Amino acid sequence: MIDKRDFLPFALPDIGQEEIDEVVDTLRSGWLTMGPKVKRFEEDFAEFLGNGIETVAVSSATAGLHLALEAVGVGPGDEVITTPYTFTATGEVIRYLGADPVFVDIDPATFNIDPKKIEQVISARLEARGKAPKAIMTVHFGGLACDMDAIGNTAHRLGLKVVEDAAHTLPATYRGKLVGTLNSSATVFSFYATKAVTTGEGGMVVTKDPRIADHCRTMRLHGISRDPFERHASRKPSWYYEVVAPGYKYNMTDLAASLGIHQLKKAWKFRERREEIAGIYDEAFKDLPLVLPPRPLHGDLHPWHLYVIRLTDEANVGRDRFIERMMEMGIACSVHFIPLHFHPYWRDRYHLKPEDFPEATKAYERAVSLPVYTKMSDKDQDRVITAVRNILE
Repeated sequence: MIDKRDFLPFALPDIGQEEIDEVVDTLRSGWLTMGPKVKRFEEDFAEFLGNGIETVAVSSATAGLHLALEAVGVGPGDEVITTPYTFTATGEVIRYLGADPVFVDIDPATFNIDPKKIEQVISARLEARGKAPKAIMTVHFGGLACDMDAIGNTAHRLGLKVVEDAAHTLPATYRGKLVGTLNSSATVFSFYATKAVTTGEGGMVVTKDPRIADHCRTMRLHGISRDPFERHASRKPSWYYEVVAPGYKYNMTDLAASLGIHQLKKAWKFRERREEIAGIYDEAFKDLPLVLPPRPLHGDLHPWHLYVIRLTDEANVGRDRFIERMMEMGIACSVHFIPLHFHPYWRDRYHLKPEDFPEATKAYERAVSLPVYTKMSDKDQDRVITAVRNILE
């Protein structure tokens, strides 16, 4: 039996003294909720992306996706094109607004939504309903950017909005441009505990459109026209505010932003370390019965949020037994993702079957996410490599 002290987790946050000191400073300041640290984090994030991007910090990426879809006009009776190969949050925010997701299968090489199939599905929806879906929501799987040129061209031609679920994708580039600065209506990042840049819980909506940013700022805090810190810092009466819409409780706290301020400064260093780990895995596994994760095209940068291998038909174990064997050796793995069409809610509501999405189904049956995080030592990675080779050899 593996000693708990020898257990290798799937992911660990990389928190330094800078983050701890900033959190302590926030605690001592007496201002814990959305205030000066959130504003500073938003400003730092805007500077990180550049190109005049507007930033809105929120309590989670789920909250950000909800706000972004609402801001681009998705509402009851609308449809949103997205992928089944994602976490349920991508689909559920569409339902929050009374709209329906229309799932499109993935490209088997990248696990990202297939642009060619988007065209086919939109044509079918036009024929069935007489109108196109309202938006396309892409998911950059594992951090690898989708084919945003093809998706953007389709959306522009048919008048669809594009919202990017970039929960895995900081920092990454597409054709030399940072994800978050492309021509989409909005992009949403996650700072969940397993992400490379983390605030524990949290997210960021980024957009070039001031109207979308203003909508998200207002709706993230009960539809109030001025946030508490602005009211406190103003020379006008601090008690007065106006509710202009029935908003939500989606604001980030200064405690969370205190982590983000310093995590963001390390984003490029984190990406380099994760890429180094991915490269060592690639070399170690190249002769095994596996399909290794794809590399980005056009010399673009990949953040390697996930390192997902796929067992081939030649592998001597199935996916589930592989994960059990890794656990027996004290190494945690995961599966990204259980596609939405396998979950009771999505399956039953939309009458979905595995054969409706053959590529997503096949990917799911063979995929294993190996540990990849910046606090992994060389010894830790050697343990993973030895375990994988022992199982598959």
